[in-house]
Amino acid sequence: MSQPSSLVTTEQLAAMLGDPSLRLYDCTTYNEPVPPGSDAPYRAVPGDKTFAAGHIPGADFLDLQGEFSDTSARPLYMMPEVAKLVAAFGRHGLDANKTIVLYSIGTMMWSTRFWWMLRSLGVDAQVLDGGLDKWKEEGRPIETGAPKGYPATAFKAAPRAGFFVDKNVVKARIGDPATAIVNALGPQFHQGLEPSRYGRPGRVPGSVNIPAATLVNADKTLTNLADAQAKFAAQGVTREKNVILYCGGGISATIDLLLLTQLGYDKLTLYDGSMGEWARDSSLPIETD
Repeated sequence: MSQPSSLVTTEQLAAMLGDPSLRLYDCTTYNEPVPPGSDAPYRAVPGDKTFAAGHIPGADFLDLQGEFSDTSARPLYMMPEVAKLVAAFGRHGLDANKTIVLYSIGTMMWSTRFWWMLRSLGVDAQVLDGGLDKWKEEGRPIETGAPKGYPATAFKAAPRAGFFVDKNVVKARIGDPATAIVNALGPQFHQGLEPSRYGRPGRVPGSVNIPAATLVNADKTLTNLADAQAKFAAQGVTREKNVILYCGGGISATIDLLLLTQLGYDKLTLYDGSMGEWARDSSLPIETD
């Protein structure tokens, strides 16, 4: 299979460095433990310190929770108003006419989240397969210090409907044979066998489990398309179905979404609130094994 258009390899990115049309962004965030007594699932910590310690030359840094999320929302990382995103992306010089490459540290889910957000705004970006981990493992160049940034732009969005849904839509689709609801969390959380940091243990009733972690190789690159297709097909996730993805906070599920997109699925959406919202709302049904 050919190289998927939403992914870029470390070799390809290395050849792009120094190109004035490249816009490269480190998207790393860390979910850190919360103090005792807090009922939040985790604390969002921007990856600016690890960016300063080492990043791909020329990259800028994007703070997901700080600049690109609805900070008034109870679940973290919720999509804000389009106007807020337009202003934030413009401040960082993001331009749909440039080559936009996103990467993150430790896991690709932070960069795939930005990729999905940008797609919802009508802007196509690429994600570095394997992220900074693979880049460093290969001994490629690293730069230190604070981001220098790109010249600000008048970022233009062309929002596309249907990329995000709320809890009411998810609830209405439970039991719908034309819909596949997919949980990207690990099996222990899907089955409700372990306490959940999100609230009630369990899953959206009727959802199937395709953990994002099972779609990632040991070198942090994404699995090949044939393997991904087999995993989705085994759970009844077929192209003709409307597919709703969720996880804990609407982040790791975007790994599933990227692979589904590369496989040609086009009826895809993300439940933005995910279990961070669903598990805390006692009016919503929940299922365990």
